[in-house]
Amino acid sequence: MIKHRKLITSLLLLFSLLPSLLPADELSRVDIAQLIDLRDRQNALIIDIRTPQEWAASGLIPQSYPLTFFDAEGRYDLDRWLAKLDKLRSTPDQAVVLVCKSGNRSAKAGQLLTQTQQMKNIYHLQNGIVGWVTAGNPVARNCPNQLACR
Repeated sequence: MIKHRKLITSLLLLFSLLPSLLPADELSRVDIAQLIDLRDRQNALIIDIRTPQEWAASGLIPQSYPLTFFDAEGRYDLDRWLAKLDKLRSTPDQAVVLVCKSGNRSAKAGQLLTQTQQMKNIYHLQNGIVGWVTAGNPVARNCPNQLACR
């Protein structure tokens, strides 16, 4: 009886600590169909984290917002970027889909958001804008004043 009580007490303690031992929300990778579904059904915010030069060269996914995450040297200012993101989000838990050229930078940025900021509902588009364009999907042109669209 005493052994059972100790076992039950130990299990209860373990289960009470379990949530704090679990990792923060994980970044989810989405394909094109899932991105469209998130955008259309859940009002997900699509954020293109590439550079202005990249936006001008290949365009943007329609209804997405350009918000560079990494500069040309791979540096980022997380606080500044998050402040800009907060202005775009309709609610703090609005789903966000990150887009880059191939999916590598968006995965890195998304991991920073989910692991260091404990943000929920963060996704990244696998194969990035390259996959979007290769699949024959439309792009919107974003031509900053200093750059000419190609």
